[in-house]
Amino acid sequence: MAQAMKIAIVDDEQDMRQSISQWLALSGYDTETFASAEEALKALGPEYPGIVISDIRMPGMDGMQFLKKLMGTDSSLPVIMITGHGDVPMAVEAMRVGAFDFLEKPFNPDRMSELAKRATSARRLVLDNRALRRELSDGTQLMNKLIGASPVMERLREDILDLGQADGHVLIDGETGTGKTLVAHALHAVGSRAGKKFVLISCAAYEEEALAKRLFGPMQPEDGQLPAMEEARGGTLVLEDIEALSEMLQARLLSVINEQGMPAETRLVAISNLQEAGRTCEDALRPDLFYRLAALRITVPPLRQRGEDILTLFTRLSEQFAEEYGCETPQVTAQEAAQLLQAPWPGNVRQLINVAERAVLQSRRGSGTIASLLMSDHEEMQPVMTTEGKPLKEYVEAFERMLIDNTMRRHKGSIAAVMEELCLPRRTLNEKMAKYGLQRSDYL
Repeated sequence: MAQAMKIAIVDDEQDMRQSISQWLALSGYDTETFASAEEALKALGPEYPGIVISDIRMPGMDGMQFLKKLMGTDSSLPVIMITGHGDVPMAVEAMRVGAFDFLEKPFNPDRMSELAKRATSARRLVLDNRALRRELSDGTQLMNKLIGASPVMERLREDILDLGQADGHVLIDGETGTGKTLVAHALHAVGSRAGKKFVLISCAAYEEEALAKRLFGPMQPEDGQLPAMEEARGGTLVLEDIEALSEMLQARLLSVINEQGMPAETRLVAISNLQEAGRTCEDALRPDLFYRLAALRITVPPLRQRGEDILTLFTRLSEQFAEEYGCETPQVTAQEAAQLLQAPWPGNVRQLINVAERAVLQSRRGSGTIASLLMSDHEEMQPVMTTEGKPLKEYVEAFERMLIDNTMRRHKGSIAAVMEELCLPRRTLNEKMAKYGLQRSDYL
């Protein structure tokens, strides 16, 4: 959900403050007013969720001093300056200092609304990007995204924590759609380089000459960036689709590694997306480069090996999409739960995301089934899509766990409401929750 944007209005004239506030409020903005720059500074921190509109000429701290203070606190905060007649040179100076734009009195209210719209859009983008960067540098947040209680996911999280503390280069492989890039982010976030640069390059996205330039340079001033090897100095350089490197670039990368042209404190993480039958990353790379990159290795498990995690993931994704589309989360029947568990999932988590979104959309329309979605993805499949034979007891227990989990979540941990909906006595519900590792505190 997009963050609500505020507009701070700073002007020593009460009538001006109120008229601007009323006009912007009519345009749908959340406004707050301040009679002085000193008063406003107490409320405007570096993460202020909005923009500032300020007069230039004010007693005490004037608008220019106020602007410089704000830019020192957060240079990305959009500040619109209001100038009187003859103050245009001062407004130009304000733009040089960092103002977003200026309005000359008497100003057109529609022009002010248009500027406010542009400024709040810019501010929202900055705050969203900051939140994303924090998330990608927060090991706890990233590890929480690696959902699942299956043995293979427990092992994956342990491998990430162990290898995150190591210094060797890492090779991440696995089927398409399993989340290899997320694993690379997590490796960086839980290690000693968490606060350093994380640079990701897709080797398949460039022609050979352009990729050589992007990786090794030289870069021209107009390119606006350093070569990736230099840009990632001290941090982590991730090379996606490593198998797309030509023979020449493989040799050059190996030379850089061997000659320590890449600083020793920089970690290289290679991601392989090879899907050709009977061919691996080891086949695609020259042996000496492969063994340097695969000093440490993580293979991300396919979804079909993750058992009940499939239902957990499907539930979480369905809830997210239902909230996004403003509708009820579709309820999964026992038959549909079995179909989700039995499906081969060649597209892995990426395919599951797609199925969950379409399940929510078709539920909103009141038509369609999960089986039809799985069949439409793979028309050659038969209605029963078992990839590995499992006892019926496992399917029943997986569905039972999902049903209790969903009901507890829907009733926010109310044991009485769950007992009533599922027609279970208290003791039986407690026993089943203990059996499936479900804690009431997780739902409160």
